[in-house]
Amino acid sequence: MPKDLERKLRAEAKKKFKTKKKQDEYVYGAMNNMGAMKGNKITSKGKAMEKAEKSKKRTTKKTARKPKKK
Repeated sequence: MPKDLERKLRAEAKKKFKTKKKQDEYVYGAMNNMGAMKGNKITSKGKAMEKAEKSKKRTTKKTARKPKKK
């Protein structure tokens, strides 16, 4: 399952609901509605979302070079 998506939804759920069960229902219900999961199985759309997240992280983690001393 897309980890970043789950993390964002969990943060939202913590604000809206007090109980852990309700938070889980919110998170997995939202992912089911988006098509990222079907029941407890990840879908091809979910796999594609996860792959896109990984490639996005790789491209954004570029380190800045230190200037050369003269």
